[in-house]
Amino acid sequence: MASNLDYLDPALLPLEEKVQAYLEAEEELRKATVDSVSASALPDSGQEGGGFEQRPATGSFDQVGDTLRLKQDDLHARILQLQQEILQLLPARDEWVKVNLGYGPSRVGAFREDAAGAEGSYVIRVVH
Repeated sequence: MASNLDYLDPALLPLEEKVQAYLEAEEELRKATVDSVSASALPDSGQEGGGFEQRPATGSFDQVGDTLRLKQDDLHARILQLQQEILQLLPARDEWVKVNLGYGPSRVGAFREDAAGAEGSYVIRVVH
């Protein structure tokens, strides 16, 4: 019975916090990607106006698109950093570790990628 409660070990709290932050960052990246695709699908307001082409003001640029790209880049960098931190906190590779993500035992693990060119790289997998 004690093995079923291993996921409540207080020593796993830092790992649990990193996994929660990792899942939140992945969700934010998904939302930012959807926002980026939605923004690029919107028609430009300058092209709809009666056949006259209006040039943008000098020095202007697509601020919305650039902002969304910067947000995606920041989130991607954050996810990569969290992956490295999770790898350091995991006690073993290529096996599951039970953690408490707030609703019973969940599992997290680092598994070797199957890609031939990715020697020594691991993928974080979370089952919750």
